[in-house]
Amino acid sequence: MKTFSDIVETIKDIVSSEFPEKKVFDKDVADLLEISQMNFATMKKRNKIPFNELLDFCAKRSIAINWLLYNQSPESLIEPTNRFYMVRYFSSINASAGGGAENEELDYEPLMLEENFVLSLGGEKELRHIEAINVSGDSMEPSFSYNDIIFINRSKTDISRGGIFTIRTEHGLFIKRLQVRIDGKLDIISDNKDYPTYVARKDEVEIIGRVVGRFGGVE
Repeated sequence: MKTFSDIVETIKDIVSSEFPEKKVFDKDVADLLEISQMNFATMKKRNKIPFNELLDFCAKRSIAINWLLYNQSPESLIEPTNRFYMVRYFSSINASAGGGAENEELDYEPLMLEENFVLSLGGEKELRHIEAINVSGDSMEPSFSYNDIIFINRSKTDISRGGIFTIRTEHGLFIKRLQVRIDGKLDIISDNKDYPTYVARKDEVEIIGRVVGRFGGVE
């Protein structure tokens, strides 16, 4: 994935025709993203990508967000992406080190994806099973970071071979690496080694779905 500084330069290329003499400054991009100039400067310095603001920017200009996040040429962004696909993005749901709520009735917004990224999620046939939510906390770093957007395939709940899943326990909604023990119980593993591994019975854990992608990749 591109750095936030590179993303800013791409945005400048996209909107340059809207500005006198085609000169676009950081403050202009901050205004377009509706981010204060102080926060914008901090995000650039720390390479903290404001996914939600970028989603709004892309939606207004009919651009698939992964065209912006990855190494696409500016010329390819002059025209809207040829083919869009949509998944449901529950921006109010967070999962990982902190708990969360997961509710079919919650409002969602359409998240538009470009064809190559859809292929990485399993292809068009899988989209009806896939939803997107946010990451909260640091328990799965370095695999996932705070405010990442992850993609969950609800049809993939077989944990016999392990992997990274979104799960619900009595404590909330989490993203964890699961491994089935010889005694049939589950090891609930955080990739961040500062967090302990927990052991639970299978009936104590509801498997929401396998994590099949994120902006930046998934193991």
